[in-house]
Amino acid sequence: MEPSSGATCVERRCTGEEPEDGRVRLPNPHLETMLSDCLYHLGLDTKTHDLKEMFGDVKFVCMGGTNQRMETFARFIKEELPVKLPIGVDLHDMGLHSHRYCMYKVGPVLSVSHGMGAPSLSILMHEILKLLQYADCKDPTLIRIGTSGGVDVPAGSVVVSTAVVNSLMKEELEMHVLGKVVHRSTKVDQRLAEEIVQIGKKHLPQLNIITGKTMCANDFYEGQGRLDGAVCFYTEADKKEYIALLRSHGVVNIEMEATVFASMCNMAGVKGAIICVTVLNRTEGDQVREPKSTLLEWQARPQQLATAYIKSSLGLI
Repeated sequence: MEPSSGATCVERRCTGEEPEDGRVRLPNPHLETMLSDCLYHLGLDTKTHDLKEMFGDVKFVCMGGTNQRMETFARFIKEELPVKLPIGVDLHDMGLHSHRYCMYKVGPVLSVSHGMGAPSLSILMHEILKLLQYADCKDPTLIRIGTSGGVDVPAGSVVVSTAVVNSLMKEELEMHVLGKVVHRSTKVDQRLAEEIVQIGKKHLPQLNIITGKTMCANDFYEGQGRLDGAVCFYTEADKKEYIALLRSHGVVNIEMEATVFASMCNMAGVKGAIICVTVLNRTEGDQVREPKSTLLEWQARPQQLATAYIKSSLGLI
């Protein structure tokens, strides 16, 4: 039976519903009866890998769409944290043999790719959350760092989500489970979001950091009201009306993963934050036309903010 409460992980900790020692405890009793668990898409297995030994010190899981972006982040944070690899040893993609997602471990930080869209992220979230439980990780924080389309905000802005809505402006994820419609809360950890913003404004004043609602679409084209897809049965006026509706509800950016990310953090009782850079202003157009060099610099901005938060949490700044 689906839990009736839409409380965030922070609210559940305050009411004593979360383990006092901070360990991840997932709401799936079937896991307790399994002799072993194959985390297929990560290339790991509880029977053949000592997950507690490998990942027990993980405190932060940062995830983004592409393998290249998350390798870049892993190399960036390696230079920012007091983590030294043995001479002659390079960062290793621990998910290499799965041929699905990449995964790098840098001290207490996991850097993983989640692919494009909610279905791909959902698979990654299920297996990462199980990994955190099997490894006995305590008080982990999950951060999605990605790209998005801005809604009446300048391109290159960094958005820290304070709410996540679906395309109907509801703070919920709608799923079909066993032939039934299921709704799950997408409430965002406000305290964590505020902390990230304050750290960013203090240590990264050059960034245009804004807060607001994030709308999660089901696809890149029609779901986001674009006019340039292979199929389109609405007018430019229809699109402008919808963008205006988003603005009126406080939506500042659009992406394709936030509802699943937020709802799964809530269900698992872990802290989660969403930090995305805007690569265009959707009130001005549909296509991303900035030079690749500019896009790469913009994509580094959420990584810089996530790193500042991690360093602050570890007492390094």
